[in-house]
Amino acid sequence: MSQIEAVKEKLRVVRILKLLKKRYTYEELSKITGLPITVLNRYVRGKVLPSTDRAKELLELLSPYINIEEEVRRRIQFDEHGLFDNMKILSDTNLMSLIAEEVASKYISKNISKVLTAATDGIPLAVHIANELNVDVVYAKKKKEVGVEKFYEVNYVPSASGSVMTLYLPQWALKKGERVLIVDDVIRSGETQRALLEMCKQAGAVPVGMFFLISVGNIIDVLKDDYNIPIESLVRL
Repeated sequence: MSQIEAVKEKLRVVRILKLLKKRYTYEELSKITGLPITVLNRYVRGKVLPSTDRAKELLELLSPYINIEEEVRRRIQFDEHGLFDNMKILSDTNLMSLIAEEVASKYISKNISKVLTAATDGIPLAVHIANELNVDVVYAKKKKEVGVEKFYEVNYVPSASGSVMTLYLPQWALKKGERVLIVDDVIRSGETQRALLEMCKQAGAVPVGMFFLISVGNIIDVLKDDYNIPIESLVRL
């Protein structure tokens, strides 16, 4: 294991402990890990990192207590109309990092060149995943940026609005032959994601997969049939 990999493993343990601390007391975590409360407190507060050997032990001990999908579901907030808010997911940097590690592990061998998303809610997830893959993240906007001369632009009709929308992406952001992972926080009808796929086509880039935190209905299955690329979500509603 390289030094970088060892440090990443230690940081993963700290993130897991921080997540678990929201549901377990230090006394309970002490019983699970066999470590003194004072030591666990220093890990959670970021005052010290566990040793390489201890990090491995802790990962084995804590793994049965952490389920990323359940952590995401627990944070989805529904209102009386059945609409949901996912801000508690996007704002939890430890959870987002753990999700990104899991996604990146599936695509690390795919030679990803860029992570592509649409502004704005997809950006936090895309940044975390791009960071894990060590690639750039680019995102399409609903307005043209001043100072950019050439754009890829795609019109689409969101089913909820019934009006024509346009996404813009600077042409320098995506090049021919680049391998692209498309990421977003939520997919409902799929129009936005189809627009991103069309941008890849305009640029001559190659979409190699799509990942979403939350999908609604069977839209993922529809997109799989239409585009024949790996598409998945962490949670289906």
